[in-house]
Amino acid sequence: MSQDTGLRNRGRERSDADDRRKAAEDLTGTKLEEISKYSFDPKAAEKNIENMIGAVQVPLGFAGPVRINGEHAKGEFLVPLATTEGALVASVSRGMSAITSSGGARVMIFGDAMTRAPVFRVNGIDHAAEVIEWISKNRKKMDGEVKGTTSHGKLISAETFPNGRSLFVRFAYDTGDAMGMNMATIATEAVCRLIEKETGASLVSVSGNMCTDKKPAWINAIEGRGKTVLAEVTVPSDIIEKKLHASVASVIETNIRKNLIGSSMAGSLGHNAHAANMAAALYIATGQDPAQVVEASMTMTVCESAGNGLYISVRMPAVEVGTVGGGTRLPCQSEALSMIGCLGPGRSKKLAEIVAVTVLAGELSTLAAQASGQLGKAHSELGR
Repeated sequence: MSQDTGLRNRGRERSDADDRRKAAEDLTGTKLEEISKYSFDPKAAEKNIENMIGAVQVPLGFAGPVRINGEHAKGEFLVPLATTEGALVASVSRGMSAITSSGGARVMIFGDAMTRAPVFRVNGIDHAAEVIEWISKNRKKMDGEVKGTTSHGKLISAETFPNGRSLFVRFAYDTGDAMGMNMATIATEAVCRLIEKETGASLVSVSGNMCTDKKPAWINAIEGRGKTVLAEVTVPSDIIEKKLHASVASVIETNIRKNLIGSSMAGSLGHNAHAANMAAALYIATGQDPAQVVEASMTMTVCESAGNGLYISVRMPAVEVGTVGGGTRLPCQSEALSMIGCLGPGRSKKLAEIVAVTVLAGELSTLAAQASGQLGKAHSELGR
């Protein structure tokens, strides 16, 4: 089938993306036949990518159903996961089955703030103290600058961190149902210009890396970034044995020696089995920024004995997701969000709770598989 015929079959007119792809084919000597096959109008992605030539498709499956007893996510959900790793969806589904059979997972959001931390150059520590004092006394002026850039964002706090002739200010914002990184950056730039004018401090970079964006950092693990979410479930021992083929004691020991001791010895900022796996698959499926999976990887998994069962929880200090804007506008991602009732305003906290429970399910299943010596067998049988 010719390229032009393929375009007509998909109901699209020839676009700039098609012309670029043809140029790329000529320059590289590679026929991009499969990359040319996608269902949406390239105009839908104009705000998501430059120099578009097509689309790379990732297999999409669902895990679940899983029962969630959250503040925002309530009921049973089929969770869309996009991945190329065999065994992942099956493993998460196994964990979800155990959770649902145990009455469902409890989940709660303990913090919600997107941060941006610029770095200023000051003349010395006396000047740094003057700038810090101005910031502490002029909240209303800074609020006014933020309001001039967004009708959805709100400044929550501004923490200051002086270091010699550098001054870092970690601004935290309520960004509504947007993930909010762009919103926070634009608002922070406006506030920084005001600080420069009023104090004589010089803005070096709107991001001084104390935000900390798309990098693992203890400041985010401790103070949180985006949404700080905790999920928990108590699984009776008979379900651990029948569904997960392990014992409560073996799962607890595996978690302690692997996730807690092993991670600490390695200097890891994440104390979990593979939290990034579930976050990445759900982020890609629902149009989130996959680079922020690195912050989701800072999850801590805790396992304890609870009567005649296993108590397991995850603490995710930096779940950075949105249900409006960004990749959520793309048609496939919109459909995936709709599967879990998370498309549009008023649903970002619901999505964050679903993320945490999905990670909890993956952690439970994988720890049980490792405790029973079945991890390699599962990957072998399911294609890895």
